[in-house]
Amino acid sequence: MVAPLFPTVAGVLDRAIAGRVFPGAVVEIGRRDGVVATLARGSQTYAAGAAVTAATIYDLASLTKVLATTALMADELASGRMRLNDRVRHWIGSWTGEDRQPVTLQDLLEHCSGLPAHRPYWERRQGRASFEMAICEEPLDYLPRAQSIYSDPGFMLLGFAIEHAAAAPLDRLFDAWREREIGAAAELRFRPPVEWRDRIAPTEDTTEGDERRGEVHDENCAALDGVAGHAGLFGTAASVGACARWWLASPAWATFARKSATPGSSRALGWDTMLPTSSCGTRLSPRAIGHTGFTGTSLWIDPDRDLYVVFLSNRVHPARTGEGIQETRRALHDAVIADLPV
Repeated sequence: MVAPLFPTVAGVLDRAIAGRVFPGAVVEIGRRDGVVATLARGSQTYAAGAAVTAATIYDLASLTKVLATTALMADELASGRMRLNDRVRHWIGSWTGEDRQPVTLQDLLEHCSGLPAHRPYWERRQGRASFEMAICEEPLDYLPRAQSIYSDPGFMLLGFAIEHAAAAPLDRLFDAWREREIGAAAELRFRPPVEWRDRIAPTEDTTEGDERRGEVHDENCAALDGVAGHAGLFGTAASVGACARWWLASPAWATFARKSATPGSSRALGWDTMLPTSSCGTRLSPRAIGHTGFTGTSLWIDPDRDLYVVFLSNRVHPARTGEGIQETRRALHDAVIADLPV
């Protein structure tokens, strides 16, 4: 059987590259039983250089939240060591103050803990203990579970809690999970090895004008030596696709894809859910879940269509000020549905 060509998807990518939304991108489209198609377009940079291929590696940014931290939480819940209703204080001793005592691990996963969206801790803090204390001292922006605000500090704290529970660093825990669940050959790592460097698409140039390649783009994660609960993973579209297939087949799906009861929230456990305004466009099923990454990445999984779509780009190269990524994401996912064989 001849693989589908996905011409509408290719057109979306080519127009985005021509419009300088990103210099290149890789899309993998698949189902539970395997890959349907892979499209690689453009180059790693706008200058003459390496073409993007299926083997190109990207800084996955906040896809780390679902590919690593949420998957590790699923592992912890399955083992019985951690529970969704565990109070954060049970695992983070410095989480003190009466207003935050009701906060649970589930609240961190659903982004409804009261913690703010973002803080530049890297400007004054260095290292895990210092970051953990800074987050624990952070005044809550709202009463826990009163609303949902997507929070990087919340997922940093969740990563620290997993490390405390397992008595091991997050990257080591993830490496063990990856090898066991999706295979040691999967190219998905924190702190990518030097031999990957030429295949890594660069992100934002440094303030000195040098190319940042293989160094994590997120400043808070960089101050944590490249390993954090909210960012830090690098990988190929194929490795992200392997994670998508794991989620489609996982007994954890029913729990982690369930929409939050928090008022006004579109969140599930770690994941976001389908809305008409979502980055996945308008044509995925209501039960679809997904996530995006600031660097220009996304993963959406639709169980009703038995479909996943990996989209990796470096839209922050050479600077984070570019426009058009949200419109491109939406058009791309609508194009996938348009091109799928009947």
